Amino acid sequence: MANKDVSKDVLNAVKKKTGKSVSEKDIHKLASAVKPSTLQSDAQLKQLIKQVSGLVNVPVSEATVNELIHAIKSSKMSVGNMEQMVKMISKK
Repeated sequence: MANKDVSKDVLNAVKKKTGKSVSEKDIHKLASAVKPSTLQSDAQLKQLIKQVSGLVNVPVSEATVNELIHAIKSSKMSVGNMEQMVKMISKK
């Protein structure tokens, strides 16, 4: 039950921030591809950020991508804490 609430919160946060609707299926598909190694690799993080950007059709500058990568890696974020990453991205 809690997962459904988080999913709805994520979808609402994306819609509020971008003005774009994203399906729960799209979010789950993207999230399911994230592995612990994803958060350690600059190239994989960049690819993930670009995928999210493409999903909501909101361009992200190279400088912002680099800032996000730095913030994610310096926070020692785990895959299990994706909600924190979503909140961090929503503040951009």
